[in-house]
Amino acid sequence: MAEDARKSRFKRQKISDDSDMDSAKNNPYLAHMHDGDESNGAGAQANGNGNGSSIAGLTRHATTAKAAAKAEDGPLNPFNGNQLSDRYFSILKTRRDLPVHAQRQEFLDLYQKSQILVFVGETGSGKTTQIPQFVLYDDLPQTQGKMVACTQPRRVAAMSVAQRVAQEMDVTLGEEVGYSIRFEDATGPKTIMKYMTDGMLLREAMNDHDLKRYSTIILDEAHERTLATDILMGLLKEVVLRRPDLKIIIMSATLDAQKFQKYFLNAPLLAVPGRTHPVEIFYTPEPERDYVEAALRTVLQIHATEGEGDILLFLTGEEEIEDACRKITMESDEMIREADAGPLKVYPLYGTLPPAQQQKIFEPAPPPFKKGGRPGRKVIVGTNIAETSLTIDGIVYVVDPGFSKQKVYNPRIRVESLLVSPISKASAQQRAGRAGRTRPGKCFRLYTEAAFKKELIDQSYPEILRSNLASTVLELKKLGIDDLVHFDLMDPPAPETLMRALEELNYLACLDDEAN
Repeated sequence: MAEDARKSRFKRQKISDDSDMDSAKNNPYLAHMHDGDESNGAGAQANGNGNGSSIAGLTRHATTAKAAAKAEDGPLNPFNGNQLSDRYFSILKTRRDLPVHAQRQEFLDLYQKSQILVFVGETGSGKTTQIPQFVLYDDLPQTQGKMVACTQPRRVAAMSVAQRVAQEMDVTLGEEVGYSIRFEDATGPKTIMKYMTDGMLLREAMNDHDLKRYSTIILDEAHERTLATDILMGLLKEVVLRRPDLKIIIMSATLDAQKFQKYFLNAPLLAVPGRTHPVEIFYTPEPERDYVEAALRTVLQIHATEGEGDILLFLTGEEEIEDACRKITMESDEMIREADAGPLKVYPLYGTLPPAQQQKIFEPAPPPFKKGGRPGRKVIVGTNIAETSLTIDGIVYVVDPGFSKQKVYNPRIRVESLLVSPISKASAQQRAGRAGRTRPGKCFRLYTEAAFKKELIDQSYPEILRSNLASTVLELKKLGIDDLVHFDLMDPPAPETLMRALEELNYLACLDDEAN
């Protein structure tokens, strides 16, 4: 019986893979792919090996930083055999200035001799774009017919990072480098590096418990502790026992990495400093009654009085952000007419914003109206998406009202709600760090210093401790995990929460009395 179920599961997977290929043909993101492309393994192998001298000197799991740098220097692209462009070389120069490059050899040494590695890189170290590429030059997944996966907690990050890495590697997005998010799959037969949301990898694991398509899996932004990331960590901890050939890298931006190390049986840790300039922090003398009003006032004051540099304002949700964008635009138009201020462009940023709109935040600031006039600048009004997931160059001023929307679940009354709650100290530090990316910056915290020290908790609570676990329990069942109580989660939820989830699923007839 179990054997039949297993066969049907593989059959199902085969069908879904075929339907993926069909959707790839209809997907506008994959319009540049050719009909004659082979399947992932064979296509990638031909792609990875058949390109002469530029990949010579690379031995799987024995690559040195020097050999990889030589392969990167061209003149041919080591992954598709094409001539490397001038833009590639100018990007390569800036890539080699990133802090993470100084420790490439150290990273390779640890990666080659361990199955699980914990990597801590502060925001701005280059970890999200560079580490997967370092892995690619050493793991050579195309020779195994496999891929390197890098998960992100947010869709916008998976898309924008994949786009950036495709540029850095001088390949077409959707071919050697692709991304996979809900409702959109921009990967193809040649894909050897795949950026994806943690939820998508979890979905793949439901069809393929051992994730056989991947040779290395990188969990990025693990410090965010989303529900999907926590489940993936528990899952991968079991998968590595069944698959000694699979390597795992856990990447975090904050220094609570000892917890990750301990969880992964004392995995080795590599820490890389970020490239941050000093940030001056200002607090309000008194608590603000209306944080949105205070935030708008601060943004306009910065625009009127401070030197050039873009502004990042953190608010809590779509409605609040759109409203703030409208008000800032109206007020700045008035300032331009009356006070000779420079031009101001305002961009919203939140999870449900269409991808084309999200990309606008990377556009340069508008130039001054006249030569020598007041500088133009852009204002990005975003949710905590902008805290760690995205790097937006040019931000010099951060306005932080100190709030974000958090999911909170009460198992007794079975109600899950999104509440505007104070952020943690770790989040406040991440937000301030955004101001010092390109030059010394300023962070305006719209709360008192006493509130920062006494009222903010050190770290946000993991999502698994404040969520309705009914769908999580179903996911775990689908992943083949029957013993929920002993499933090794980093922060196990209270037994009461699990029991109530099982009761709810039993009531909805999703599970029987034996919890099957």
